[in-house]
Amino acid sequence: MLAGELYIAEGPELAADDQRNSEWLDRYNATQTRTRAEAHVLLRENLGSVGDGAYIRPPFHCDYGYNVHLGDGVFLNFNCVILDVVKVTIGDGTQIGPGVQILAADHPRDPAQRREGLEFGRPIVIGRNVWIGGGALIMPGVTIGDDVIIGAGSVVTRDIPDGATAVGNPARARNPAPTPER
Repeated sequence: MLAGELYIAEGPELAADDQRNSEWLDRYNATQTRTRAEAHVLLRENLGSVGDGAYIRPPFHCDYGYNVHLGDGVFLNFNCVILDVVKVTIGDGTQIGPGVQILAADHPRDPAQRREGLEFGRPIVIGRNVWIGGGALIMPGVTIGDDVIIGAGSVVTRDIPDGATAVGNPARARNPAPTPER
């Protein structure tokens, strides 16, 4: 699974990981009243790595947690989902709107392999200082550069270069207009 190869999402090891993560999610999502510091301690307990000041507003959902890596100052708003069957990296200062889905899990295109229950994952990398608008979908294998804006509701199916703004379904990147000097 972690190597991005085909696997079956059953078996004792993955079942135990899923159970552990589900118990953690129950605790993390149980209240809106904990402080950011208290939430940060819980995030560090379960996620792969958590930078200083990173915060996720509950409710939050993920597959395993240990494949999620948050940089310093990362913020995820309500109802974000990360399917982290492989590594998902979110860079420093990135802000993610409510209802965003980051989906590293994928499925074979071959119907016979799907019938066998096979799946795989493709890593996602989101750069530094990115703003992802509410309801956006980030699809498997995508890399989003630094200083990018992803419009609300966009479906990102391809890599987005540094400094671009991407909107639509599928999201299309355009470079921002130069800022006039004042």
